[in-house]
This record gives sequence, C-alpha cells and structure tokens, in this order.
Amino acid sequence: MINDIEVNNRRLENIRRFVREVAIPAEAQVVEENKIPESIVNQMRANGYFGWSIPKEYGGSGLTTEELALANIELSQAATAFRARAGTNTGIGSEGLVQDGTRAQKEQWLPRLASGEITGCLALTEPEAGSDATALQSTAVSDGNNQFLINGTKRYITNAPIADLFTVFARTDLNDLSHKGITAFLISRETPGISTGLEHKKMGQSGSPVSEVYLSNVLASSDNVLGGQLGMGFATAMKALNKQRINLAALCIGPAIRLLDEALRHVKTREQFGKPISEFQLIQAMLAESKVEIEAAKSLVLETARSRDRGEDVTTQASICKYYASEMCGRVADRVVQIFGGAGYCADIGGPIEMLYRDVRLFRLYEGTSQIHLLNIAKRILK
Repeated sequence: MINDIEVNNRRLENIRRFVREVAIPAEAQVVEENKIPESIVNQMRANGYFGWSIPKEYGGSGLTTEELALANIELSQAATAFRARAGTNTGIGSEGLVQDGTRAQKEQWLPRLASGEITGCLALTEPEAGSDATALQSTAVSDGNNQFLINGTKRYITNAPIADLFTVFARTDLNDLSHKGITAFLISRETPGISTGLEHKKMGQSGSPVSEVYLSNVLASSDNVLGGQLGMGFATAMKALNKQRINLAALCIGPAIRLLDEALRHVKTREQFGKPISEFQLIQAMLAESKVEIEAAKSLVLETARSRDRGEDVTTQASICKYYASEMCGRVADRVVQIFGGAGYCADIGGPIEMLYRDVRLFRLYEGTSQIHLLNIAKRILK
C-alpha cells in the first residue's frame, strides 16, 4: 500500500520532470510571446497543478502547507510564469474561499478552480491602498434589500487579465474606516460593470499578466458576499495572505536553487588565468554563501509550514519567511550575475541568468514589501 510520503515523493518527481522536460525548454518562447503556450497550460491542468491546495472533496489535492511549499519549491525552478499561472488558484485566488466560503460558494467555485477550468485572482490592492490595505477606497453600497453596488479600482492584480473569478474587497460600512468595515465579494468576470485594464509592461516575469481591475456599478447580492458575513473581508484577506506568504517564501527558494545550479555548472567550465574559475576562493565564497542562505531559508519555510499544519499562529513567522526568503533570493541572484560576469547580463549569452535576475526582483515587493514585513515583525515581537 502506498503511503502519503511515497505519494508526495512521486508528486515532487513528476514536477521535477515537468520543469526539466517541458517548462525550462519553453522559457525562451514564454519570454518572447509573453504567455505560456496553451498546450503547456493544459498539461499543468492534467497534472493537477491548479488544485494543489484545494480540499479533495472539491476536486483538489488537499496538500498540507508543507507539501504545498515543497511543490512550489520545485515548480518555481522554471520561469516564474509557470508557477504564477496556476499559483493564484493554489494560493490567494482560492484560499479565502477555502477558509471562509459558504458550502454553496465552495461547491460552485472550488471544483472549477481545482481543475483549472477557471482562473481566480485576489483584488485587494488599490492605487492608494497598497501596504496599508485598510485604506482601500472601493465601496459596496447596500440598497437595503441585500443588493450592493460596487465601485472602485484595483491595481497590480496578478492574473487579472485572464481571471474568471475575482475576490473583490470593498468597504460596506462607510462610517467605519477601520478593517471592520471591509467585506469580500466573489465576482464573476461575466458580471456587468467589472473589467480589466491593459496588461502592464513589467521589468520581468514575462508570461505572468498583471493589470488593473475596474468596478463600475457592479451589482452583487448577499450570495456574492464571501462567507455570507459583512465586515469579515479583512480577516479573510489576512488568512489568505498568511498562507500565501509561506507559499511565496517557498517560491523564492526555487529560483535561488536554479541560479546556484546554473552557477555551479558555469564555474567548472569557465576558465581564466589558465584554470576553471571554480578554483578561485572568492568565487567559492559566493557559491558557499548562496548555498548556506538557500538551506537556511528552506529550513525556516518548512518549519513554519509544519507549524501552520499543527494549527499554530504563524503570523509572525510567515512575515519572517517572506522577508528572509525574498531578500535571500535577491542576494543569490546578484552573486550569480557577478559570477557569470558580462554573460550574466546578456540574455543571448548567459542563458536564463538575466531573465531570472529580473524575475526575482518582484519578490521583495508583492505580498508585503520587505520594509512592511520588518515593521510587522517588530510590532509583533514588541507586544
């Protein structure tokens, strides 16, 4: 009889094979066309990548936080777009629904998210509400008869251009400017009044579309209120983000592993002064520092994931994970470009190094900037 450990090991090996044989060979095409070929997306659907964190009763894999982190570490060793394509369905695009959705809402949406039939996204950030999520200005005004008119603009929303289901956060209590006045709504793209802007031209992460979401007199009913309760939106967002910060920390580890692997291959063949640069102690130091930091981040993330699976409050630890892993990945990327020298700066010579360097820069910005996480960590440890 196959046990859970064997099942997970097989899953991870299948992901490694997909990354090695399908995703990495397609990276150049994804960058050039700024999208993942639909044939590869269909493979990801067939492999179950869209349903990793969704409960089995709704068609997903029901992975634990630790199992999801391990899967994300593997998939993120290819260009960021591959993880991002399925990532909202296995993260912030579904987690609020998994955590707080009503039975009817889960039955309506989760099986379609798990299969990859539809794509979900979290519409929280606004032009004037980024790090301070409670400052959002989108409103959902009740007509007193269980109907709401939603108006507002959301910004930098991952997968918005291709999303079918939007978890939209708006203020339902206009007299309460705290987090208690915020409610989450489940809005289908087919709903009149919701639209998305042109995809942003980004520094990196080609193939991962990001845009604004516009809400103009979007009519929602009480059935669209996530969890059926007004004023619970901020709590739902924090639950989703706490888990997503662990996910994102894991997603920072994968590219760092890939970058180090590329560097190790390079230093054994690149010669200067008549010998491989792997023999130079300063090169060895950069390689060793990168390995140490990767292993430290991995241990931190997996232990935090286990703590969450045990039901412990990991709010502080999730911030620590996100801060450390994203900064670590940036340092590893910088070292590897330095090791490759001019080749690391040229897309046509250094292979994936230039692409990965640009891709990982965003990790220190989204799901809370490094500076905001430092403040959050300080506030919590001072209490």
